[in-house]
Amino acid sequence: MLKIGVIGYGNRIDGIVKKLLGTQKVSLAAVMDIDNDGVKEKYLSEDKNINYYDDAKKMLKAEKLDGVLIGTRCSTHAMYTKLVSKYDIPLFLEKPVCTNYEDLYLLEKIDNLEDKCVVSFPLRVSAILEYVKEIIDLGKIGEITHIEAYNNVNYARGYYHKWYRDENETGGLFLQKATHDIDYINYLLNGLKPVCITAMKSKQVFLGEKEEGLKCKDCPEYETCTESPKNVAKNGDGFVIGEYCCFAKDTGNEDSGSMLVEYENGMHVVYTQDFVVRNKAGNRGARIIGYKGTIDFDWTTNEVNVYQHLRNIKETHVLSTNGSHYGGDAVLCENFIGVMEGKEKSKAPLSAGILSAKMCLGAKKSSEEKVFVYFD
Repeated sequence: MLKIGVIGYGNRIDGIVKKLLGTQKVSLAAVMDIDNDGVKEKYLSEDKNINYYDDAKKMLKAEKLDGVLIGTRCSTHAMYTKLVSKYDIPLFLEKPVCTNYEDLYLLEKIDNLEDKCVVSFPLRVSAILEYVKEIIDLGKIGEITHIEAYNNVNYARGYYHKWYRDENETGGLFLQKATHDIDYINYLLNGLKPVCITAMKSKQVFLGEKEEGLKCKDCPEYETCTESPKNVAKNGDGFVIGEYCCFAKDTGNEDSGSMLVEYENGMHVVYTQDFVVRNKAGNRGARIIGYKGTIDFDWTTNEVNVYQHLRNIKETHVLSTNGSHYGGDAVLCENFIGVMEGKEKSKAPLSAGILSAKMCLGAKKSSEEKVFVYFD
């Protein structure tokens, strides 16, 4: 039985841990969190065989672990990755791998975790993306000449109603969301290197003059506000949050953003994301264009369309993508088990997380300083 430890136990990492435990190959031996009582009450009340720590270094020294998962707030991902690297233990690392350039440079100096670190990039191993990559690698559309990618996020209330509104913790929404999409694009491009990036972002909806720290339940406009839990639920939106007021002075994060990326062969990628859409307006996917053909795919419809330019043929493929992150989480969990057993290399290595973070940090810098950002 493989023994794992968790640094920072929250909703996201709980889902991953439960998948790992469900394989019957893994046991949860230790947890380090700043609120261990809360972790026990909310997630692990039935398991009495877990050792709890308030310091990650103490946990790593005391426990003989086969793997570690980092699920802390984003601003500390790099710090804890550096710590785990000193013990040379396989690592499951939540995205983004860092939120600033200082931490990016810290990660770039780590040289012993590349194939032992599974970054939480489930989109790249989802059934749809793997199928699209197979079509591309077979040469069915020819060399990729252009990519148009999009992510219209219909479940984005957490970025304005919860702690995610603090950009000091998240680094902004390029790092929170685009990090996934940029990674799968890089994966499809088979190692093609980005040269430069330019980006824009805007905040037009989730801003206002309400007092800082105001909670929805305490707001005098609770009954009429379209973002109150009561009215969100009444309108049929399944993503009801409503903790902090999203129209307060301390509500961070842009509500839309776009970037253009040039790659070393001269082709470019356009990516755009939006956090205002709701319900059935949400979608996520891309159009990939080559001389011989075009591929359209969208995770929300489970469809892949292949257009053969020279034969005027359209093929439609419908795939099954059950499970969280379109089935990608289950694949990453199996991969992490293989890494811990010494049988596999990471399918989402640390270098992929670093490159995606570097590009998203570049997009953030470009959007705020109105400049082109060039990569070494």
